[in-house]
Amino acid sequence: MTDELSVHTRATPAGPVIELAGHLDHHSAPGVRALLPGLALQPGQELIIDLARLASCDSSGITVLIAARNHAHAARATVALTAVPERVTRIFRTAGLDRVFTTYPTAQAAEAARAALPSGPPDNTAQ
Repeated sequence: MTDELSVHTRATPAGPVIELAGHLDHHSAPGVRALLPGLALQPGQELIIDLARLASCDSSGITVLIAARNHAHAARATVALTAVPERVTRIFRTAGLDRVFTTYPTAQAAEAARAALPSGPPDNTAQ
């Protein structure tokens, strides 16, 4: 398996979006973790992590997603995962992480949901 991962970040009114494409594993996870402190994340915003083009994710990748959640919470923001691949969803269910992460089918759906909120974070039931 290759350790290639493409990471693209962009800013939206809802908060930063990280788009991951390729393999999020023990080779690439440290690079993703290193970019977290540099994100412009304000209280009340949402960090959106788009997994639509994620080919694979091992335990190191899951750890990075948890680190991103912790980073967002430290900034008094929330985190949402989008387009979560079925194999990752199964891991989340097994580990109980499906109750920790809010998920949406697309990054646009997450942005729209955040924009529609009067205030406060969304619950973990959006699908």
